[in-house]
Amino acid sequence: MEADSLQFLKDLMAAPSPSGFEQPAQKVVRERMQQFADEVRTDVHGNVIGVKNPDAAFRVMLAGHCDEIGLMITHVDEQGFCYFASIGGYDPPVLLGQRVTVHGPKGPVPGVIGRKPIHLMDDEDRKKPVKVEDLWIDIGARKRKDALSVVQVGSHVTLIAPFLQLRHGLAVSRGFDDKVGAFAVAEALRLVSHKKLDIGVYAVSTVQEEIGLRGATTSAFGIDPKVGIAVDVGFASDCPGIDKKKVGEVMLGKGPILHRGANINPVLEDLIERTARKKRIPFQMQAEPRATGTDANVIQVNRAGVATALVSVPNRYMHTPVEMISLADLENTAKLIAAVLEEIKPDSDFTP
Repeated sequence: MEADSLQFLKDLMAAPSPSGFEQPAQKVVRERMQQFADEVRTDVHGNVIGVKNPDAAFRVMLAGHCDEIGLMITHVDEQGFCYFASIGGYDPPVLLGQRVTVHGPKGPVPGVIGRKPIHLMDDEDRKKPVKVEDLWIDIGARKRKDALSVVQVGSHVTLIAPFLQLRHGLAVSRGFDDKVGAFAVAEALRLVSHKKLDIGVYAVSTVQEEIGLRGATTSAFGIDPKVGIAVDVGFASDCPGIDKKKVGEVMLGKGPILHRGANINPVLEDLIERTARKKRIPFQMQAEPRATGTDANVIQVNRAGVATALVSVPNRYMHTPVEMISLADLENTAKLIAAVLEEIKPDSDFTP
């Protein structure tokens, strides 16, 4: 990955973006797109949209959601301990002992997630599953009034889990789901920014996917594309405990995941697969017998229907602070989408 692109990725991963609080990460995306897009705008929902050829009649929408799962303060007790709910799907045991940032009205506030020590639990307590309501955030406050001077009910919270590069081109961070999607669509737009295309390309860093595919719903309606390609993360099965019979055989470093199923337009999927072979970009295949649960789901059923596909970056340990991807897979995802854009013409027909 080029140094400039890697720095963009690092900046994006460092910016907080739990659903409903996308501004810091979206600012990073917007500043990046402004370097090469013909037009960049942010809609009322918070989606950032970078455009090439805004006057073209044939519009292709690329979507990667920028929001990550997080927490929200729901109550501050008299001692100043902060209770919270999950924004998106955190597995409660993952939260034990984590360091966090509470995004308060005056700025970030550090804290930790605590619970009763195991030494003080009886046998029955030790057998009980971890529940979010039994955990709290300790910001070191003396009393409730002290805590409320820097946080408030409704403050968003993110875990402190920075970007880290590992061996063999792997990287780990919180929020790869799905800031890598926002990265990939922005990079694809950059790669075609100097190409002569006869179509309009709308690269959208969407919001609030984790709480109901909301940003993709509104931005797709506004753009009214003929083709939509969503970029998300997919389950890697090359680690212990993953049943390949259910997930398929997906490995880090073996290329992006393509998908077949009812949510995917077969003509567009065939074009993506042929393009990957033509450009010698490695890819893996995954079956999708139902709706994918990604932005592709709502883009497909926008207005009178959109020819839609999904390209995914293999990801280990999804919805944890240590999500793991291959940087090569991410780079190849952007390259593949850019190559597909060059293959789409104003008279392309995606009718099955």
